[in-house]
Amino acid sequence: MKNKKTTISDIAKALNLSPSAVSKALNHHPRISKKTIEAVEQKAAELRYEPNHLAAALRKGKSYLIGIIVPAIDINFFASVVKGIETVINQEGYNAIITQSDDLSEKEVRNVDALLNTQVDGLICSLAYDTKNYEHLNKIIEKGVPLVLFDRTPNRADISTVVIDDYQGAVSATQHLIEEGCRNILHLAGPRDILPYRLRSEGYQDVLKKHGIQVRPEWILESGLSQQDGIRCIKEVIDRYPEIDAVFAASDHAALGAMRELAERERRVPEDVAVVGFSNEGFGPFVEPSLSTVDQHGSQMGEWAARLLLEQCHAKGKKITPEKIVLPADLIVRSSSSRKRDTTNK
Repeated sequence: MKNKKTTISDIAKALNLSPSAVSKALNHHPRISKKTIEAVEQKAAELRYEPNHLAAALRKGKSYLIGIIVPAIDINFFASVVKGIETVINQEGYNAIITQSDDLSEKEVRNVDALLNTQVDGLICSLAYDTKNYEHLNKIIEKGVPLVLFDRTPNRADISTVVIDDYQGAVSATQHLIEEGCRNILHLAGPRDILPYRLRSEGYQDVLKKHGIQVRPEWILESGLSQQDGIRCIKEVIDRYPEIDAVFAASDHAALGAMRELAERERRVPEDVAVVGFSNEGFGPFVEPSLSTVDQHGSQMGEWAARLLLEQCHAKGKKITPEKIVLPADLIVRSSSSRKRDTTNK
Protein backbone atom coordinates (compact mmCIF):
# COMPACT_ATOMS: atom_id res chain seq x y z
CA MET A 1 0.00 0.00 0.00
CA LYS A 2 1.34 3.42 -0.95
CA ASN A 3 2.02 5.94 1.78
CA LYS A 4 -0.58 8.67 1.98
CA LYS A 5 0.70 11.98 0.68
CA THR A 6 1.15 14.62 3.39
CA THR A 7 -1.24 17.55 3.14
CA ILE A 8 -1.40 21.02 4.65
CA SER A 9 -4.11 19.69 6.98
CA ASP A 10 -1.68 17.08 8.34
CA ILE A 11 0.84 19.79 9.20
CA ALA A 12 -1.89 21.94 10.76
CA LYS A 13 -3.09 19.07 12.93
CA ALA A 14 0.43 18.27 14.11
CA LEU A 15 1.05 21.88 15.15
CA ASN A 16 -2.48 22.66 16.36
CA LEU A 17 -2.82 25.40 13.73
CA SER A 18 -5.46 26.11 11.11
CA PRO A 19 -4.76 24.95 7.52
CA SER A 20 -5.02 28.60 6.47
CA ALA A 21 -2.25 29.59 8.88
CA VAL A 22 -0.02 26.78 7.62
CA SER A 23 -0.61 27.80 4.02
CA LYS A 24 0.31 31.40 4.81
CA ALA A 25 3.41 30.28 6.71
CA LEU A 26 4.61 28.18 3.79
CA ASN A 27 4.21 31.24 1.57
CA HIS A 28 5.99 33.50 4.13
CA HIS A 29 2.95 35.73 4.62
CA PRO A 30 4.00 38.97 6.40
CA ARG A 31 1.33 38.53 9.09
CA ILE A 32 2.75 35.17 10.19
CA SER A 33 5.52 35.31 12.79
CA LYS A 34 9.02 34.12 12.02
CA LYS A 35 8.74 31.54 14.81
CA THR A 36 5.57 30.05 13.31
CA ILE A 37 7.08 29.98 9.81
CA GLU A 38 10.13 28.11 11.11
CA ALA A 39 7.95 25.61 13.00
CA VAL A 40 5.77 24.97 9.96
CA GLU A 41 8.77 24.52 7.64
CA GLN A 42 10.42 22.14 10.11
CA LYS A 43 7.27 20.03 10.46
CA ALA A 44 6.75 20.06 6.67
CA ALA A 45 10.25 18.66 6.23
CA GLU A 46 9.69 16.01 8.92
CA LEU A 47 6.45 14.87 7.28
CA ARG A 48 8.02 15.10 3.78
CA TYR A 49 5.38 17.51 2.57
CA GLU A 50 5.58 18.24 -1.18
CA PRO A 51 3.61 21.27 -2.37
CA ASN A 52 1.35 20.84 -5.40
CA HIS A 53 2.72 23.63 -7.57
CA LEU A 54 0.32 22.85 -10.43
CA ALA A 55 -2.75 23.14 -8.20
CA ALA A 56 -1.43 26.42 -6.80
CA ALA A 57 -0.78 27.75 -10.27
CA LEU A 58 -4.23 26.76 -11.49
CA ARG A 59 -5.83 28.60 -8.58
CA LYS A 60 -4.11 31.67 -9.97
CA GLY A 61 -5.43 30.92 -13.46
CA LYS A 62 -2.09 29.83 -14.98
CA SER A 63 -0.22 26.52 -15.09
CA TYR A 64 3.01 27.92 -16.60
CA LEU A 65 3.06 24.83 -18.80
CA ILE A 66 3.36 24.87 -22.59
CA GLY A 67 2.30 21.79 -24.58
CA ILE A 68 4.44 20.78 -27.55
CA ILE A 69 3.40 18.21 -30.17
CA VAL A 70 5.96 17.01 -32.73
CA PRO A 71 5.68 14.18 -35.27
CA ALA A 72 8.85 12.48 -33.93
CA ILE A 73 11.25 13.58 -31.22
CA ASP A 74 14.09 11.38 -32.53
CA ILE A 75 14.45 13.48 -35.69
CA ASN A 76 17.13 16.11 -35.18
CA PHE A 77 15.07 18.91 -36.74
CA PHE A 78 12.17 18.48 -34.31
CA ALA A 79 14.53 18.04 -31.37
CA SER A 80 16.25 21.32 -32.27
CA VAL A 81 12.86 23.08 -32.52
CA VAL A 82 11.97 21.84 -29.02
CA LYS A 83 15.32 23.09 -27.74
CA GLY A 84 14.63 26.52 -29.21
CA ILE A 85 11.14 26.60 -27.66
CA GLU A 86 12.44 25.66 -24.22
CA THR A 87 15.24 28.23 -24.39
CA VAL A 88 12.65 31.01 -24.70
CA ILE A 89 9.83 29.78 -22.45
CA ASN A 90 12.14 28.78 -19.57
CA GLN A 91 13.37 32.38 -19.39
CA GLU A 92 9.77 33.43 -18.77
CA GLY A 93 9.17 30.84 -16.04
CA TYR A 94 7.32 28.32 -18.22
CA ASN A 95 8.04 24.61 -18.62
CA ALA A 96 7.26 22.29 -21.51
CA ILE A 97 5.23 19.10 -21.77
CA ILE A 98 6.52 17.35 -24.90
CA THR A 99 4.48 14.76 -26.81
CA GLN A 100 4.89 13.09 -30.19
CA SER A 101 2.24 11.99 -32.66
CA ASP A 102 4.36 9.34 -34.44
CA ASP A 103 2.97 11.00 -37.58
CA LEU A 104 -0.52 9.69 -36.79
CA SER A 105 -3.39 12.17 -36.79
CA GLU A 106 -5.38 10.02 -34.35
CA LYS A 107 -2.58 10.22 -31.79
CA GLU A 108 -2.16 13.93 -32.49
CA VAL A 109 -5.83 14.49 -31.56
CA ARG A 110 -5.38 12.47 -28.36
CA ASN A 111 -2.30 14.51 -27.47
CA VAL A 112 -4.26 17.74 -27.92
CA ASP A 113 -7.02 16.48 -25.62
CA ALA A 114 -4.52 15.33 -22.99
CA LEU A 115 -2.66 18.64 -23.02
CA LEU A 116 -5.87 20.66 -22.82
CA ASN A 117 -6.98 18.52 -19.87
CA THR A 118 -3.64 19.28 -18.23
CA GLN A 119 -4.58 22.97 -18.43
CA VAL A 120 -1.54 24.04 -20.46
CA ASP A 121 -1.30 27.78 -21.06
CA GLY A 122 -0.61 27.29 -24.77
CA LEU A 123 0.19 24.77 -27.52
CA ILE A 124 2.93 24.62 -30.17
CA CYS A 125 2.43 21.93 -32.81
CA SER A 126 3.71 20.50 -36.10
CA LEU A 127 1.10 18.37 -37.84
CA ALA A 128 1.28 14.65 -38.61
CA TYR A 129 1.59 13.41 -42.20
CA ASP A 130 -2.01 12.20 -42.35
CA THR A 131 -3.71 15.13 -40.62
CA LYS A 132 -6.49 16.25 -42.95
CA ASN A 133 -9.19 17.22 -40.45
CA TYR A 134 -8.51 20.27 -38.30
CA GLU A 135 -11.34 20.01 -35.77
CA HIS A 136 -8.83 19.53 -32.95
CA LEU A 137 -7.19 22.83 -33.91
CA ASN A 138 -10.59 24.51 -33.95
CA LYS A 139 -11.22 23.15 -30.45
CA ILE A 140 -8.02 24.80 -29.18
CA ILE A 141 -9.01 28.13 -30.71
CA GLU A 142 -12.59 27.92 -29.39
CA LYS A 143 -11.28 27.33 -25.86
CA GLY A 144 -9.19 30.48 -26.16
CA VAL A 145 -5.92 28.58 -25.67
CA PRO A 146 -2.96 30.23 -27.45
CA LEU A 147 -1.77 28.18 -30.45
CA VAL A 148 1.22 28.35 -32.80
CA LEU A 149 2.00 25.89 -35.60
CA PHE A 150 5.41 25.33 -37.16
CA ASP A 151 6.88 23.61 -40.23
CA ARG A 152 3.91 21.44 -41.24
CA THR A 153 1.01 23.84 -41.18
CA PRO A 154 -2.36 24.18 -42.91
CA ASN A 155 -2.95 27.21 -45.11
CA ARG A 156 -4.99 29.15 -42.54
CA ALA A 157 -4.91 32.84 -41.69
CA ASP A 158 -6.41 32.44 -38.19
CA ILE A 159 -3.40 30.64 -36.66
CA SER A 160 0.11 32.00 -36.11
CA THR A 161 2.74 29.94 -37.95
CA VAL A 162 6.52 29.70 -38.26
CA VAL A 163 7.95 28.11 -41.40
CA ILE A 164 11.00 28.33 -43.58
CA ASP A 165 10.94 29.34 -47.23
CA ASP A 166 10.52 25.78 -48.49
CA TYR A 167 10.03 26.90 -52.07
CA GLN A 168 13.24 28.94 -52.16
CA GLY A 169 15.14 26.14 -50.44
CA ALA A 170 14.13 23.75 -53.22
CA VAL A 171 14.98 26.36 -55.84
CA SER A 172 18.48 26.77 -54.38
CA ALA A 173 19.06 23.01 -54.19
CA THR A 174 17.87 22.31 -57.74
CA GLN A 175 19.72 25.32 -59.17
CA HIS A 176 22.90 24.12 -57.48
CA LEU A 177 22.58 20.65 -59.05
CA ILE A 178 22.13 22.17 -62.49
CA GLU A 179 25.16 24.39 -61.98
CA GLU A 180 27.12 21.24 -61.12
CA GLY A 181 26.25 19.90 -64.58
CA CYS A 182 23.24 17.74 -63.72
CA ARG A 183 20.26 17.59 -66.09
CA ASN A 184 18.40 14.41 -65.15
CA ILE A 185 17.32 15.14 -61.59
CA LEU A 186 15.18 12.74 -59.60
CA HIS A 187 13.01 14.26 -56.86
CA LEU A 188 12.22 12.23 -53.73
CA ALA A 189 9.14 14.16 -52.66
CA GLY A 190 7.00 14.16 -49.54
CA PRO A 191 3.19 13.87 -49.55
CA ARG A 192 1.87 16.58 -51.85
CA ASP A 193 -1.03 17.48 -49.56
CA ILE A 194 1.45 18.63 -46.89
CA LEU A 195 2.30 22.26 -47.65
CA PRO A 196 6.11 22.25 -47.10
CA TYR A 197 6.57 19.25 -49.39
CA ARG A 198 4.29 20.70 -52.03
CA LEU A 199 6.32 23.91 -52.02
CA ARG A 200 9.59 21.96 -52.30
CA SER A 201 8.24 20.03 -55.27
CA GLU A 202 7.04 23.24 -56.93
CA GLY A 203 10.44 24.86 -56.46
CA TYR A 204 12.17 21.87 -58.04
CA GLN A 205 9.80 21.86 -61.03
CA ASP A 206 9.97 25.61 -61.61
CA VAL A 207 13.78 25.56 -61.80
CA LEU A 208 13.72 22.72 -64.32
CA LYS A 209 11.26 24.66 -66.48
CA LYS A 210 13.37 27.81 -66.18
CA HIS A 211 16.33 25.91 -67.64
CA GLY A 212 14.29 24.24 -70.39
CA ILE A 213 14.50 20.82 -68.73
CA GLN A 214 11.46 18.58 -69.08
CA VAL A 215 9.58 17.84 -65.86
CA ARG A 216 9.05 14.09 -65.83
CA PRO A 217 6.25 12.99 -63.45
CA GLU A 218 7.78 9.50 -63.19
CA TRP A 219 10.85 11.16 -61.64
CA ILE A 220 8.82 12.71 -58.80
CA LEU A 221 8.37 9.95 -56.22
CA GLU A 222 6.21 10.66 -53.17
CA SER A 223 6.86 8.80 -49.94
CA GLY A 224 7.20 9.18 -46.16
CA LEU A 225 10.82 10.23 -46.78
CA SER A 226 12.40 7.74 -44.39
CA GLN A 227 15.78 6.19 -45.08
CA GLN A 228 14.00 3.03 -46.24
CA ASP A 229 11.86 5.11 -48.61
CA GLY A 230 15.04 6.54 -50.13
CA ILE A 231 16.43 3.04 -50.67
CA ARG A 232 13.17 1.81 -52.18
CA CYS A 233 12.81 4.76 -54.56
CA ILE A 234 16.31 4.30 -55.97
CA LYS A 235 15.65 0.59 -56.43
CA GLU A 236 12.49 1.45 -58.39
CA VAL A 237 14.05 3.85 -60.90
CA ILE A 238 17.82 3.62 -61.19
CA ASP A 239 17.86 0.58 -63.52
CA ARG A 240 14.91 1.82 -65.57
CA TYR A 241 16.41 5.29 -65.94
CA PRO A 242 20.22 4.93 -65.84
CA GLU A 243 20.55 8.49 -67.15
CA ILE A 244 19.58 9.93 -63.74
CA ASP A 245 22.55 12.01 -62.63
CA ALA A 246 21.20 13.73 -59.50
CA VAL A 247 18.78 13.29 -56.61
CA PHE A 248 17.06 16.11 -54.75
CA ALA A 249 15.39 14.62 -51.67
CA ALA A 250 12.88 16.52 -49.55
CA SER A 251 14.49 15.06 -46.40
CA ASP A 252 18.02 14.12 -45.34
CA HIS A 253 16.84 10.67 -44.25
CA ALA A 254 15.57 9.86 -47.75
CA ALA A 255 18.77 11.32 -49.23
CA LEU A 256 20.87 9.06 -47.00
CA GLY A 257 18.86 6.03 -48.09
CA ALA A 258 19.35 7.03 -51.72
CA MET A 259 23.13 7.36 -51.21
CA ARG A 260 23.33 3.91 -49.61
CA GLU A 261 21.42 2.23 -52.43
CA LEU A 262 23.51 4.05 -55.04
CA ALA A 263 26.64 2.73 -53.34
CA GLU A 264 25.18 -0.80 -53.41
CA ARG A 265 24.79 -0.42 -57.17
CA GLU A 266 28.30 1.01 -57.54
CA ARG A 267 27.03 4.42 -58.63
CA ARG A 268 29.50 6.98 -57.30
CA VAL A 269 28.31 10.06 -55.41
CA PRO A 270 28.72 12.77 -56.65
CA GLU A 271 30.63 11.71 -59.80
CA ASP A 272 27.80 9.56 -61.22
CA VAL A 273 24.85 10.85 -59.17
CA ALA A 274 24.94 14.07 -57.13
CA VAL A 275 22.70 14.17 -54.04
CA VAL A 276 21.13 17.01 -52.03
CA GLY A 277 18.85 16.52 -49.02
CA PHE A 278 16.72 18.84 -46.91
CA SER A 279 16.69 19.74 -43.18
CA ASN A 280 20.39 19.59 -42.16
CA GLU A 281 20.15 16.57 -39.87
CA GLY A 282 23.04 16.01 -37.48
CA PHE A 283 24.48 13.07 -39.42
CA GLY A 284 24.99 15.11 -42.61
CA PRO A 285 28.61 16.20 -42.07
CA PHE A 286 29.69 12.73 -40.90
CA VAL A 287 28.46 10.39 -43.64
CA GLU A 288 30.73 9.63 -46.60
CA PRO A 289 30.49 11.62 -48.75
CA SER A 290 29.17 14.41 -46.51
CA LEU A 291 25.60 15.34 -47.41
CA SER A 292 24.64 18.62 -49.07
CA THR A 293 21.38 19.90 -47.64
CA VAL A 294 19.05 22.81 -46.98
CA ASP A 295 19.15 24.13 -43.41
CA GLN A 296 15.72 24.44 -41.77
CA HIS A 297 17.05 26.46 -38.79
CA GLY A 298 15.15 24.32 -36.27
CA SER A 299 16.33 26.09 -33.11
CA GLN A 300 15.54 29.50 -34.58
CA MET A 301 12.12 28.24 -35.67
CA GLY A 302 11.43 27.05 -32.11
CA GLU A 303 12.48 30.38 -30.62
CA TRP A 304 10.14 32.28 -32.95
CA ALA A 305 7.25 29.90 -32.22
CA ALA A 306 7.79 30.40 -28.48
CA ARG A 307 7.86 34.19 -28.80
CA LEU A 308 4.61 34.21 -30.78
CA LEU A 309 2.96 31.95 -28.22
CA LEU A 310 4.13 33.96 -25.21
CA GLU A 311 2.80 37.11 -26.86
CA GLN A 312 -0.62 35.46 -26.88
CA CYS A 313 -0.19 34.18 -23.30
CA HIS A 314 0.60 37.71 -22.08
CA ALA A 315 -2.21 39.37 -24.05
CA LYS A 316 -4.68 39.09 -21.12
CA GLY A 317 -7.76 38.98 -23.31
CA LYS A 318 -6.48 41.47 -25.87
CA LYS A 319 -7.00 40.21 -29.44
CA ILE A 320 -3.72 39.27 -31.14
CA THR A 321 -3.53 39.28 -34.94
CA PRO A 322 -2.08 35.94 -36.14
CA GLU A 323 1.39 36.23 -37.69
CA LYS A 324 3.27 34.16 -40.25
CA ILE A 325 7.04 34.10 -39.81
CA VAL A 326 9.02 32.84 -42.82
CA LEU A 327 12.67 32.04 -42.14
CA PRO A 328 15.29 31.76 -44.90
CA ALA A 329 16.22 28.28 -46.16
CA ASP A 330 19.99 28.19 -46.63
CA LEU A 331 21.74 25.72 -48.91
CA ILE A 332 24.75 23.98 -47.35
CA VAL A 333 27.02 22.56 -50.05
CA ARG A 334 29.04 19.51 -49.04
CA SER A 335 30.76 16.67 -50.89
CA SER A 336 27.67 14.72 -52.03
CA SER A 337 26.81 17.28 -54.71
CA SER A 338 30.12 18.99 -55.44
CA ARG A 339 31.53 18.01 -58.79
CA LYS A 340 33.31 21.29 -59.51
CA ARG A 341 34.77 22.37 -56.19
CA ASP A 342 36.26 21.14 -52.94
CA THR A 343 34.13 21.41 -49.84
CA THR A 344 34.70 20.99 -46.17
CA ASN A 345 32.33 19.28 -43.74
CA LYS A 346 30.40 22.33 -42.67
